Formats: sequence, structure tokens, C-alpha cells
Amino acid sequence: MSGGHEPSYLPIAEHGLIGDLRTVALVGTNGTIDWYCCPRFDAPSVFASILDADRGGFFELAADAPATTKQFYFPDTNVLITRFFTEEGVGEVQDFMPITGDTYDAGRHRLIRRVLCVRGTMPFRARVAPRFDYARQPHTVGWHAGQTRFESAGLALALTATVPVEHEALDATATFKLLEGESAVFALDRVGDDIMPRGCPHAEAESEFNATVAFWRRWLSASRYRGRWRETVHRSALTLKLLTYAPTGAIVAAPTTSLPERIGGERNWDYRYVWIRDAAFCAYALLRLGFTGEAEAFMTFLADRIARRGSSSTGPLQIMYGIDGRTDLPELELEHLDGYRGSAPVRIGNAAADQLQLDIYGALIDSVYLYDKWGRPISSDQWDAVCAVVNWVCDHWNQPDEGIWETRGGRRNFLYSRLMCWVAIERAMRMASRRGLPANLLHWGRSRDEIYRHIMRRGWSPARQAFVQQEDNDVLDAALLMMPLTKFIAPTDPKWLSTLDALGAELVSDSLVYRYDPTSGQDGLHGEEGTFSICSFWYVEALTRAGRLDEARLAFEKMLTYANHLGLYAEQIARTGEQQGNFPQAFTHFALISAAFNLDRALG
Repeated sequence: MSGGHEPSYLPIAEHGLIGDLRTVALVGTNGTIDWYCCPRFDAPSVFASILDADRGGFFELAADAPATTKQFYFPDTNVLITRFFTEEGVGEVQDFMPITGDTYDAGRHRLIRRVLCVRGTMPFRARVAPRFDYARQPHTVGWHAGQTRFESAGLALALTATVPVEHEALDATATFKLLEGESAVFALDRVGDDIMPRGCPHAEAESEFNATVAFWRRWLSASRYRGRWRETVHRSALTLKLLTYAPTGAIVAAPTTSLPERIGGERNWDYRYVWIRDAAFCAYALLRLGFTGEAEAFMTFLADRIARRGSSSTGPLQIMYGIDGRTDLPELELEHLDGYRGSAPVRIGNAAADQLQLDIYGALIDSVYLYDKWGRPISSDQWDAVCAVVNWVCDHWNQPDEGIWETRGGRRNFLYSRLMCWVAIERAMRMASRRGLPANLLHWGRSRDEIYRHIMRRGWSPARQAFVQQEDNDVLDAALLMMPLTKFIAPTDPKWLSTLDALGAELVSDSLVYRYDPTSGQDGLHGEEGTFSICSFWYVEALTRAGRLDEARLAFEKMLTYANHLGLYAEQIARTGEQQGNFPQAFTHFALISAAFNLDRALG
């Protein structure tokens, strides 16, 4: 076999995303799937060469000749096309995961890779090299009913191909040539239990392709957005939908783990879980666009969590859950994996699940308020749950916590946490007043007003002429860009405009925004990080609301140039302009939608 898989790493941004509303796969611009967990987002990996190029496992499918590539989505879908250009012809790989029938039924998780020669002739090579359970679990490979079967103790996968496949050690390989108009199909299926092996001939692959395209276009057609940045906003919406776990309505923060916030650094975390804050904001973005079904499913997920948890020292809710609602997410380091470009440690699980983050309640109640207003009126049981949360917030807002950025340097009095406690109470009061719902408005109002005065007194730094990260210090924090966005302060209030200028002078770099100065020693971690992409979009929205529309539009348009070739964003952007951190990040795409919506409306 000529060519072959090189033990190297593509830039994080050189990937596209496909999925079936239960899990996803990352497909590199070189035609290699180097991240895939089956059968769900948080299951152990099958392919993880993005975390260890030598040991992690991959599924390569590429031109077997020197080639340049281009990657794009089939319009208005999550069907990904990787095109190869060689001297002898042009070929492409169509990657998708079918979503047909009832997506809420567990079962087959089919990954289809359809190869076509569109011009001339094209030699291709394929290598399927699974490494189960983060490359910790051995497997066997053999023939079964005309398929290649990869079997480990916890998972079995069957590979169907319309070209001859050979076995090479623990892998399956193929080399083949296609003439113009010819195609080949590779399908990888989960098998076992009640899931019987099934082939995937050309006709079935064509049918599955058409059905998947139709699913995504039908879903996207419900969007109400008709603004200037339609294609960009819709790509973000399609991405948020891909990050939704259909059986429960949960929305993961990102589908990857341990992609580094800085190459060689220790800030490597597992994001394949449901952060209440992130998911609530994403539900808001989907509501804005008219996707009420996703918001309703997430509200049901939240109601179940509140009902099961009750109250404790860390509140009625954890900050994050497993996609099935589980609460136990133990953090473990996988020492046998090198990490992306040597960025160890590789972590699975997340110890931040045990943190206290008071801001989640503001995000939660705000999303409930908007769902009640734009979606469907919440039920009496849901209102009882809201009241229980708000009563808890009234009693506990004035305590230190780990904050929105999940610092590991001990609990502190973060201003953003106070702000979002105010939001939780204020939005609940709005709901109660608008619908005449029973509530202890006198008690809630006293707490709301006390938080407001506390922030104005303790959160304002006369020395900096700005609101600051923590009470009684002078560190700036981009999370405070949410102050006017949540309607806590008027966007043209002199104190806010002074804060906006201070943030612009210290944390903004050519429209990109750092979340805070990591060298201030406040977060308990070592090393630097890039600009935080959600903060850059918050900055756009803050400028918009302040009436600085020319600045806002320029900052927004600049930020769009930092997206990858498909319009996707990781968590951060390095000094070099490269994307870093887990990819793609739901939080960033939510903020893009919100910024685009509000800027578009302001521009008229």
C-alpha cells in the first residue's frame, strides 16, 4: 500500500463534524476520522488519533496520490464532503451519519463514507484502525457474514465495503482505483445485542444519503432568521443541533475531550457533558431562531434534574451532568496517551461537576423565562421547580463560589455570580407578574434589590473606573460584558461605558477578547491561554447595545474570519490565529447567533 497514515496532527480547525444526534465524528481535511466515540458522545473512543497520533486509532480514506484537498458541507446540511485534487482526476468522500426514522430509539450507529471519482481517474487508500476504550482495550479482527468484524470486550463494529478489504494485524485496509462516475462505499456499524449485521450496497448508501440530506434541510427550514449573516447563523444552528443528545434533550458543551487551551499546557478538560449554563444559553439561541422543540426537550431534562436532586450545599442543581442525567463524573488522567501534539494530560470525566457555580441559576431561569414567553407556557410543576430554585438563590447568593470560569484556586466572591443570581430572581418575578403565578414577590424583590446594591457598592472599582472580577480587587473580567446583555445596567450608563472602555483597553486584541489575565494568579492554574471566542461575541453585542454600531460590525466581521473553513469555532484562538481548545464549542456558536441577531436588528 503506497502512502499511508502519518503520525502527525492536523490543526484542530482542520476538521469537520458529522453526527446522528447521539454522537459525532471529527473528519480531517486529509480524509481521516481521528475522533469518534460510539455509541454516545461520552462513550469511550473508537478513534482518538487526535489525542495520540500513534496509539489513538483512526479511519483513513484518501487519495492514494499527491493531492490537495477542499472540505465543505452539502448546502444546509451536516453532510460533509472532502474533495481531493490530483494530476489524474478529482475525487471526493461524502461523510455522514444517517438520521432516519425515530432518532429516540437506541440502535445502530451507522457511519457511512461514500467515495466518488468525479473527474478523470483516482486511486484511493483506506485503513480502518480502531483502538477501543481510549486505546486501553484489546480487540480482534476477522470476517463475519461478508463483513470485517472488530470485536472488543465492550463494543463490536462491523465494516462493510463495496471494494476488497484485507486484514493487516488489528486493522482493515484497502487500495482501489475509481474511474470517472464510479463510487465505493464504506459503512461502519455498531453490532451485537439485538443489532444484526447489515450490508450497505451502493443503492442503500444513495438512499441513506438522500434521507440524511432531507432530514437536515427539513430541520433547518424551521429557522426564522432572515438577516445579513444567514449562512453563518444557520451553520451555528446546525452545529448546536449536532451537539444535542436526542434521547434526553441534553446539549453537550463540546464533543471532544482534552484538546488543549494552549499547546503543551495543562488546561485540557473533558467537555462531553451538559453544563447547565452552556446548554441554557444554547436553548435561548435555538428559541431565538424558532426551534422550540429543542428548547422544550432541554426544559424537560432540567425539570427531571431538579426533581431528582432536591437541595444541598451546592444547590438544587449540579453545574453539569452526564448526557443521560447522571451526576457522577469522576475525573481520570489517561497517562498512556500523549495528548494533542504532546499536550498532556488527557482527561476523561470532569471534577468541576462538584463545584459551586451560582451563575448557572441565572442562565437557567432566564432560559425558562424565554421559553415561557416564546415557546410554550411552563407547567404548574415546572413553576414549582422554578420557585424552589429562586428561593434557594435568595438564601445563598452572598457566598463565594468557583465562578463561571471554573477556577481551581478556591472559592471567591465573583461579581458575575452575583449578577446571574440577580437575573434568576428578576426573570422569575417577570414570569410571576406576567402570568399571575403564585410567588413570594416581596421576599424575592428584597433579595433582588440587595444584590443590585451589593454589586454597585462592592463590584465597582474607583481606581479602575470599572466593574471588576471579584469584590475588592481590580482584576478585569470579560464575563462582565453580560451586565448590559442581561439588562442589569443600561448599555449607555456612564459606569458601564467606562467599564467597556477599560475592557477594550486591557482584554481586547484586534477585536478578540481574553476572558481575564491568567497571570493574575486567580484561577489556580499555570500557563497562558488564547482569546476566548464567546467573549469576543459578547463584546460585539455590548458594543451594539451601546450604540457603537460601526465598531460592533467591524469586530463581528473580523471574528467571522477566525472561523475554520466550515464556519466552526473551538473554544479559544491562539496568538497565532489558530483555534485551540475543545472543538466545536457550543457556547461560542450560541454567542455568534445572539450577536448576529442583535447586531442585525440594530443595523436595521
